[in-house]
Amino acid sequence: MSKILQTVYASAPSNQIPIHTLTLEAPSLPSGVLRWVQGSEDESMGLENNGGIVLYKALPFGVSLPDKSLRGNQDLQFQLDNITGEALQHLNKALDAGDKIKVVYRVYLDSDKSEPAEQPIFMTATSMSADYKSVQVIADFHDFLNKAWPSARYTAEFAPGLKYL
Repeated sequence: MSKILQTVYASAPSNQIPIHTLTLEAPSLPSGVLRWVQGSEDESMGLENNGGIVLYKALPFGVSLPDKSLRGNQDLQFQLDNITGEALQHLNKALDAGDKIKVVYRVYLDSDKSEPAEQPIFMTATSMSADYKSVQVIADFHDFLNKAWPSARYTAEFAPGLKYL
């Protein structure tokens, strides 16, 4: 977490407001990407590593960030407003197509919208539930603690010289 964002969370200065965004990526979504900003006004903000300026559509949502722990799986839970039915319609289309929905969570500061205030969190949606007023989505990191390293397996097909050892 950046020093500025730590200061904002610790002291809550009135001129520094964190802005939370969600990006959902799947081939069957409109133009492949949905970008939402928490609030009531659309915002144009920059992506990390000079990725350009993108438009985030305003959508009320709540986010429950994962705890910092040594557990293998970490969940990000978010709840989207579904009064218009737009969020559920897009997510159902992606699920019906069998797409994996990638979720990117970014935090910006109101004083600097040129790039996120901290590294984005990249996750994959694992479950979804909905009712007439909201859509709840759970996304998680892959289980890094139990993942084999190195991920490339040195087999006879990959490295033919191994069979002669």
